[in-house]
Amino acid sequence: MTITAPARPAVPPRAPGALPLLGHWPRFGSRPHEFLATLPAHGSVVRIRIPGYDTYVVTDPDLVREALVSLSDQGMMIERAEALLGEGVTVLRGARHRRERRMIAPAFAKARIATYAEVMTRFGAERAESWHDGQFLAVDAQMHDLALRTVAGALFTGELGAETAERIHTLLPPVMTLLSRRVTRPAWIDRLPLPGNRRFARLVRELQAATGSIIAAYRADMVADANFEHDDLLGTLLTARDPDSGTGLSDKQVHDELINFLVGGTEAIGVTTAWTFHELGRNPSVEAALHAEVDRLGGRPATFADLPDLVFTKRVVLETLRRYSPWLTVRHVDRPYRLGDYEIPSNSMLFVCPVAIHRDAGNHAEPERFDPDRWTPQRAESLSKGAHIPFGMGARQCPGNVFALTQITLQVATIAARWRLRPIRGVPVGETVIGALVHPDRLPMRAEARRPSP
Repeated sequence: MTITAPARPAVPPRAPGALPLLGHWPRFGSRPHEFLATLPAHGSVVRIRIPGYDTYVVTDPDLVREALVSLSDQGMMIERAEALLGEGVTVLRGARHRRERRMIAPAFAKARIATYAEVMTRFGAERAESWHDGQFLAVDAQMHDLALRTVAGALFTGELGAETAERIHTLLPPVMTLLSRRVTRPAWIDRLPLPGNRRFARLVRELQAATGSIIAAYRADMVADANFEHDDLLGTLLTARDPDSGTGLSDKQVHDELINFLVGGTEAIGVTTAWTFHELGRNPSVEAALHAEVDRLGGRPATFADLPDLVFTKRVVLETLRRYSPWLTVRHVDRPYRLGDYEIPSNSMLFVCPVAIHRDAGNHAEPERFDPDRWTPQRAESLSKGAHIPFGMGARQCPGNVFALTQITLQVATIAARWRLRPIRGVPVGETVIGALVHPDRLPMRAEARRPSP
């Protein structure tokens, strides 16, 4: 009888083109998603050189799924964002992450999403009402503003909530710009008394003051009347309890979760909605099919009850998420880890580039073609689980994914029922990386009023 010894794990191949000292940083730093998209040609796991990090890029969907499900620690790159995100679920690790994720889960239950959908519909309708025929719009800025106002509106209700939302609307964009710079530069620069560092610290303090005031007001309402309920996301967080101990979230924990949701929700929802109208504008047949669906609403705004009938609109959103997903998901390897045929050493980083996975012809046929019908149930079932990961996977999957899909679908349907957004002839739309997302470098479009077909 012959016993075959298990094969020794292989060493992942190195990506070509590294420079002395700088490694792959010049290519990674300037156009990261385009550089990472070249790596599947070199293997299912590829080592790259980035100063300060021992980094491996996973390019095979099955291995992506394995890594994202089995690993949850995101390592130092995400921890650098703690100055803004605090100890929210985005940053927490291990048992604390699992505990707090369970505690905030009720905030994203279906019944709660139905309540938030009223805010989504209202803000979408107000935005559609604010335009005039022939108006030139910066659609990327319009959709970012709409996303921020909507997410803040779901977080806070009432007069004080409106004041807090407006304050956050002023503070969040500049603090996010500064944060994206901080997480991609050496950590020691954060400690220097630079103007940008001082401004970042001031903005973070002002955000804490804004959320602290409304948290205190909500707490006072709850003390005055034990049965009092704020029908919003903040109210749900304040009443959340650990299923094991029965303890609630502290004011700091509530603040951190609010900021995590504002940061994650606003950026991702805004940029996806903008890209959706970009793709509708350059794909007339897709736009016509979507208009035919939303015209069944008779010109009124889309509501939560309409979601089961917005089948094609949802496919358009899913296809947009395929084309324009986050460019980076990170996992930290804290022990020697075997992934497929490869050995990943301890204290290294695993990179997954969702947008590169989604644009790989080996995972999606004709990836450059915008094809919502690839998300029919029959076609979607044939995909590897790791071939479509716009919201991540495993313990780190975005807890607000249903919220985001609901908001984008309802607001695209509501706006498309009233308007056709036309590309501007001769103005190319490129891609630029801001934070973890691929943004349009500009997105001017012209609003053309339309009448729903009978």
